[in-house]
Amino acid sequence: MSVSDPSASAVPLPPHAAAGVAPAMPPARVVLLLSLLLGIQPITTDLYLPALPALTQGFGAPMTQAQLTLTALLLAFGVSQLVLGPLSDRFGRRPVLLWGMAAYVVAAVGSAFAPSMLLLIVWRAVQGAAMGAAVMCARAIVRDLYAPSEGARMMSRGLTGLGVIACISAPLGGLLADVFNWHVALLALAVFGAGTLAMIALRFEETLVQRNPRALQPATLARNWWTIVRNPTFVAFSALSSASYGGLFTFLATSSFVFIQVLGLTRTQYGLVMFSMSFVYILGTLLCRRLLPRFGVRRSVAMAAALTLTGGTLMGLLALAGVRGVAAIIGPFYLFMLGHGVHQPCGQSGAVGPFPQAAGAASALNGFLMMLVAFAMGGWLGTRMDGTVLPLANGVWLWSVIIAAVAWTLVQRHGEPAPH
Repeated sequence: MSVSDPSASAVPLPPHAAAGVAPAMPPARVVLLLSLLLGIQPITTDLYLPALPALTQGFGAPMTQAQLTLTALLLAFGVSQLVLGPLSDRFGRRPVLLWGMAAYVVAAVGSAFAPSMLLLIVWRAVQGAAMGAAVMCARAIVRDLYAPSEGARMMSRGLTGLGVIACISAPLGGLLADVFNWHVALLALAVFGAGTLAMIALRFEETLVQRNPRALQPATLARNWWTIVRNPTFVAFSALSSASYGGLFTFLATSSFVFIQVLGLTRTQYGLVMFSMSFVYILGTLLCRRLLPRFGVRRSVAMAAALTLTGGTLMGLLALAGVRGVAAIIGPFYLFMLGHGVHQPCGQSGAVGPFPQAAGAASALNGFLMMLVAFAMGGWLGTRMDGTVLPLANGVWLWSVIIAAVAWTLVQRHGEPAPH
């Protein structure tokens, strides 16, 4: 097998095992690092959401520009991974993480003190690009250290930590925005980024055993990406993780306006609603860890899709029937978030699973596709917000149907890496 061959075998071993090298970091430290690296995404998006309406009014900007502070961040997040993934395959995870987190801290400070909406959008885009280093490397680290089946369980543990961070993010953002202002809410991200950077610098040990010296060559990149996107297992799990994130993003992009401006909640009350969503997501990741050993990845995903479809359909029907209230949204979305807690660890680890020698590139492509979906959905939502709950409810309903279709077809057919 050449170093540019991104696939390995019918049941790919983690590179540490293949090389006969024991992982240097204990599992508890790996879980903590995964929680911080994966958790940077929800804290970057969720913590400032309670302040978004006030921020928009403070700059006197239209809602479409406010949406750009989120969609530009996510587009930069997705695109940056296409570069950072191969870079991490070439030079290792540690240098990419160190430079990425340093850039994140600088961008967070720039965002907090941005004098205009335009500069805020620019700094948020830089922050999103830097955030790509953390999340992409987290997925690649799981593949470096664990085979696909164990990787899904380890990813679920890391995503449980993500859920804890997400639980804290929105209430903290609402509190900071109420007591201080949106500048302080955004500055809190710099504190989190600095702490994560210190953890990487002091406690993270490189997980990539064999660097690929040809990972950045255009021919190698093109060949690897083409091999990855043609792999049916990658397609199935990337479709699952992208559709599941599309549903979550629909909620994130619309919920602050719906709950605060349409339904009349305070920023602090909205933060508590987001806390409850994150708590249910944690329960979903715990459910995932219970289901996987008993039913395997494919059956677990199929069962979770029933929860997703039930929640999305109930939310859509209640909205169409004119039922207006917080409970009519959050009750059905709890079911969606339970399913999300299963689909994300299985989808993210499953997409990278067939590619032990190109985990960075596979993780990057998976992340790019997720953010491409989010960016497209954000653009659509920016023109559809009409002062009702319908854009939120119909968007989540649409994604729940797509998730169920993917889970019950593509994942069932291609949910295990094919022999090579």
